[in-house]
Amino acid sequence: MIYGQLKRAQFALTLLVFFIPLASFSAAAFLRFGTHLLPRYSADVDSQHYFGLLLLTTVFWAVSAEHYGLTLLEDHLQPHSKLRRVLMACFSTYLAVLSSTFFYRETTFSRLFIWVSSMEIAVLAVVVPHVFRKFLKQSASSPASSVLFLIVGADDYAASVAASLLASSVASCGIKGHIRLPGQTVAIKNRPVFELSEADKLAIGNGFTDLILAIPPDRLGDLPALRQQLAPLCAPMRLVLNFGELVEPGQSLFRLGDLLMLDLQTTHAESAIYVILKRAFDLVFSAAVLLATAPLFLLIAVVVRLTSPGPVIFAQDRVGLNGALFRMYKVRTMLTTPVQESDSRWTVKNDPRCTTFGRILRRTGLDELPQFFNVLKGDMSVVGPRPERPVLVQRFMQSVGNYNTRHYLKVGITGWAQVNGWRGDTSIEKRVEYDLYYVRHWTLAFDFWIVLMTFFRGFSNKNAY
Repeated sequence: MIYGQLKRAQFALTLLVFFIPLASFSAAAFLRFGTHLLPRYSADVDSQHYFGLLLLTTVFWAVSAEHYGLTLLEDHLQPHSKLRRVLMACFSTYLAVLSSTFFYRETTFSRLFIWVSSMEIAVLAVVVPHVFRKFLKQSASSPASSVLFLIVGADDYAASVAASLLASSVASCGIKGHIRLPGQTVAIKNRPVFELSEADKLAIGNGFTDLILAIPPDRLGDLPALRQQLAPLCAPMRLVLNFGELVEPGQSLFRLGDLLMLDLQTTHAESAIYVILKRAFDLVFSAAVLLATAPLFLLIAVVVRLTSPGPVIFAQDRVGLNGALFRMYKVRTMLTTPVQESDSRWTVKNDPRCTTFGRILRRTGLDELPQFFNVLKGDMSVVGPRPERPVLVQRFMQSVGNYNTRHYLKVGITGWAQVNGWRGDTSIEKRVEYDLYYVRHWTLAFDFWIVLMTFFRGFSNKNAY
């Protein structure tokens, strides 16, 4: 039965991929501590700490491998290269591991061990699936793994389904024949074609393992009656889904209670690597920034209080992930004004509302520091499209195509548009163009690159007023 073949192959591939860190750590430990091939390590080696590091790496590797499709059986049966995704998974894993161990001070790990193990994970992540694919193709040619189908349908659509099944790389597939549905024009050649009324005669001794329903979309309404007529065949029954262009590769069915749902629009924000690794990076990075800048923040608060009347922190409603509203925090850089004015006006060059010290804060980006508290709360991320006020979002939705698509991910303190110079009172069309590129191509490595660009170029920007 084809489903059993797929499940066994998928389980074997997942197990092999998940065990890659164990194999890599074992080889790296032997090279680093068990031989003289590498420079001698003088410090004491506590195996318990390294086992803990292995466990942490395995968890992050499992999440990254799932996110980048390294455990998808169907993906490994395709001829295209996966080197880029392997490298991205390795980078994401070790970025998360190093971020998580940043504050760990009970022991120090051998840097050479870390480098060797990371390179071995990358090599094994390429080699293991390649060897698995070779083994799978050899196993598929074995008669013991052969799967025989009886296809319900005899038109052009059923013929195309049969051709796809015969091209399978998982098992040696054969087709015992086709069952013609009432009213169908037969398009099958060189294979037996039976009538639906003959289902009882096919039930015994015909040797097929799976019953494949290749029904055109316009006949899906006949499915309940058809299942009843095919019940005597007593074989696993599979329905080939064809929704035309409505469903693209990668979209999936899932069950929610009694409801069966089909993904039509998914986002990176639902992926495990976004929920777990990006969140871990946000928490560690934000906590480190807030601790490092605490004295500076206190000094800024004192100067703001002394130079203009009003609160130190300015809070304002902004639009975040999936259009949710949240209160975003900034150091106050302007004179206090009515809420209606501050919520509807953009800051412009030489804005008379800005204080002298406020202009300095805006130029240096230091007014954004309180937003790291928004990151800790989960309203924002370190990297993402910049959040806007609700009234401006409504306006831009009417004037800029696909504007609200930028809210498929969390909004951020810095972003791809900002590091490319599109911030403040600049072209909203260009900002959206860069934001949408980020939303479509998000990876954890992309976030890391944007953070590096932010620090190298500085928060300061000629377009920030």
